[in-house]
Amino acid sequence: MKNHGLFPLLRAAFPHTVPVLTGYLCMGVAMGILLAAKGFHPLWATLMACVVYAGSAQFVAVGLLAAGFDPLVMLVTILMVNARHIFYGLTSIERFRGFGRYRPYVIFALTDETYALFNSVKIPDGIEERKFLTAIAALNQSYWIVGCTLGAFLGARIAFDVTGIDFVMTALFVVILMQQLGNPANRAPALIGFVLAVVCRLVFGSEAFIVSTMLAMLAAFTLARSTLQKQADG
Repeated sequence: MKNHGLFPLLRAAFPHTVPVLTGYLCMGVAMGILLAAKGFHPLWATLMACVVYAGSAQFVAVGLLAAGFDPLVMLVTILMVNARHIFYGLTSIERFRGFGRYRPYVIFALTDETYALFNSVKIPDGIEERKFLTAIAALNQSYWIVGCTLGAFLGARIAFDVTGIDFVMTALFVVILMQQLGNPANRAPALIGFVLAVVCRLVFGSEAFIVSTMLAMLAAFTLARSTLQKQADG
């Protein structure tokens, strides 16, 4: 069965994105409220969601912009916050090689949650992988755009206490981890990543936590690649 139409494609991809839908709407609303609380026009939230589309980077950017725009500080800070995406890209080079015109957008939309889905979903019969993954990425970004926009307009009209509001990102990552643990094929990699993250946080502290964890995971998964692949195939 061949499903090449837009709506059949989105209908097939949508069920896989429901966990991201719930997380991105809540997290996007939080980001929009935070942006509005800092005095920015609500449409800036929509623009950031369309062009930047990086949850953690957007939360950080709000504070940096509110403190006064410094291009160098912004560049270095965002680069460090999103350094983990380098490793997402390295593991996806071969997979995305044949994606053609879909490739630039899939690369742009490769967030943490989308990357997790790319590596856990089963491509339905009769649907091209590149189209299916692009549909997942597009749906996920649409949730983020709606959430950010809604939150910004609410924040511009209703006074909110934004203390601790960025914790929704941590909550979403926990949900994604639990989803990975529910799949036997992904259980070992998820546990390895979790343990390495805890160890790196304790050893290197919060400043070097992300980069050190990504490097440790890259080394661990490279060494254990054949074993993990056999377990997944089994």
